Amino acid sequence: MSVYLHDIPLPEALARLEKALEEAGLSGSLDIEEIVLDENALGRVLAQAIFAKISSPHYHASAMDGFALRSEETAGAMPTAPVTLVYGKQTVYVDTGDPLPEWANAVVPIENTEALDEQGRLHPDPRQPNAIRIRAALPPWQHVRPLGEDIVATELVLPEGHTLRPVDLGAVAACGHDRVFVHRCPRVAIIPTGSELVPVGSVVTPGDIIEYNSLVLASQVNSWGGRATRLPITPDEYDTIRQEVKSAAQDHDLILLNAGSSAGSEDFSARVIESLGEVLVHGVAIRPGHPVILGMIHMKPQPVSESDPGTTGRVPIIGVPGYPVSAALTGEVFVRPLLERWTGRQVTEPAKVTAALTRKVTSPAGDDDYLRVAVGRVGGKMMAAPLSRGAGVITSLVRADGIVVIPRGSQGLPAGQQVTVNLYRPPVELEMTIFAIGSHDISLDILAQFLAVKGRRLASANVGSLGGMMALRRGEAHLAGSHLLDPDSGQYNLRYVHQYLPGVAVRIIALVGRQQGLLVMPGNPLGILSLQDVSDRQAVYVNRQRGAGTRVLFDYHLSQQGILPASIRGYEQEEYTHLGVAAAIRSGRAECGLGIAAAAKALELDFIPLYQERYDLVVPEEHYQSELLRPLWDLLQDQSFRRTVSELPGYDIEPMGIQIARIE
Repeated sequence: MSVYLHDIPLPEALARLEKALEEAGLSGSLDIEEIVLDENALGRVLAQAIFAKISSPHYHASAMDGFALRSEETAGAMPTAPVTLVYGKQTVYVDTGDPLPEWANAVVPIENTEALDEQGRLHPDPRQPNAIRIRAALPPWQHVRPLGEDIVATELVLPEGHTLRPVDLGAVAACGHDRVFVHRCPRVAIIPTGSELVPVGSVVTPGDIIEYNSLVLASQVNSWGGRATRLPITPDEYDTIRQEVKSAAQDHDLILLNAGSSAGSEDFSARVIESLGEVLVHGVAIRPGHPVILGMIHMKPQPVSESDPGTTGRVPIIGVPGYPVSAALTGEVFVRPLLERWTGRQVTEPAKVTAALTRKVTSPAGDDDYLRVAVGRVGGKMMAAPLSRGAGVITSLVRADGIVVIPRGSQGLPAGQQVTVNLYRPPVELEMTIFAIGSHDISLDILAQFLAVKGRRLASANVGSLGGMMALRRGEAHLAGSHLLDPDSGQYNLRYVHQYLPGVAVRIIALVGRQQGLLVMPGNPLGILSLQDVSDRQAVYVNRQRGAGTRVLFDYHLSQQGILPASIRGYEQEEYTHLGVAAAIRSGRAECGLGIAAAAKALELDFIPLYQERYDLVVPEEHYQSELLRPLWDLLQDQSFRRTVSELPGYDIEPMGIQIARIE
């Protein structure tokens, strides 16, 4: 089979893998092993059912500290007519858990007795009296744990296929077992390849890439019941990669070869796999992750030890794409189901929720598109806000509440479309999510940290101030960050609220005052001090997207100074956040851009202050009054939060929490 294949649909790719697994005898669970019952058994899957060897308890046990007795001899006892029992003849003292004498069938708690001496007076030692007096009758087996109350010998305690939990370990021990038979954990080798890769913690230079895909993949494997081995970074050398794969196949059940797997000159993955076995699939019609390779390494069976049969002679191998989001999703789509099958687990389905998309999304027509979304309930509607689509944007998975699969054949979905979200979080967490759509500001990130301590999540989508207004109009957010300047009045946000939210009761709450200015490279090599300098010196500018408050501010001052947008080199180059602008300048894609001082400091740029502005939160009245947002308003008066924001360069917290306007 050719090592360079075209993308094929996911069902066909899975069918090819399934056929190869069946032919190799790997379509079911792996070997069974007997292990000691200790804390290391946690999470293992039973390969044999657990039947009780002994009952629990295996004798009649006292459930209280008190006196064992015959219930019949307490008949008629009342507060006004107590019954006295002779110690040693009619009753004896027992601690909780002690076996009952054969003649006893009840226990009276010590606090419900009166200890008596030979003369019928109170005895100084309540545990060694001459007699006890009780003032209430006891029914048979009162305060007794009878034999088999919990478990009866021979009964089923846990079925085959059960994943052992902490309480299960106690139950297995209680019924007389000290060892259990479980499915062997699959051994998974993870081989990161790439001459540009450096280990976690390295001091990086341009061109270096921190290798963390193996960390993510290994954590996935371990959480899904496997045992991951992270091998050292292997340079892009065919013979070296081939030897590493061949060696890993000797004592592992699955190999994850993490590298770029396109048809480029430095792509050795498919060649290596074909040289050691066969390539089943090279390219699957899913995004992100379409360059994935599925293959099988052919090895002579070699036992690891007398007690460990080793591999079957066929070792599946998956060529994992190099981009981090693609790598993580490859694990979810291909690795997790395989490990669940091998460990005898039931194939798990994620919790699902139906939500409406907050904006239109486009998709490649020929691929299943895995769209990361943030999810929250706004009013009575569950909303899903699409996150960044880049295959290299690992933070989009960190921020994602779930995945929406857009099937191939469609070219996208419109805003408002109802979609099914496969959740990464428990559904209850979504009910505690505050949905913020609008302008980006670093203080929102700090707000999210403080809200997390108060049991709230702040999910932000950066679409610009105007985009936030439109989201509020469609009922897709609880609040929107905005700093839209009205050129005529000089006021912020009021005009736009009236224009875009007619008839909606809204409050405008000030969050911060902040400086806007020009971000430039350290030392300001072009000597830029004004917008006119940007135009005159043909500096490469990076702009904010249309509808962003910073874009409105920039266009306003260009107009005021008579500077044509066409004279700004790079005017059409756009970023969605202040930090995005700073990153573009730091990387050399641009030489300047309008943004906030905090973004300049974050990426060690120089900052030329130009304007002071106010950044507000626009909140519909129904959400302002809700219990969900109450912790947010409390934080605006919290001294610790205010101090943290005030330490950001160029920020003024004096207006924080002030109600600018209440629009009925």
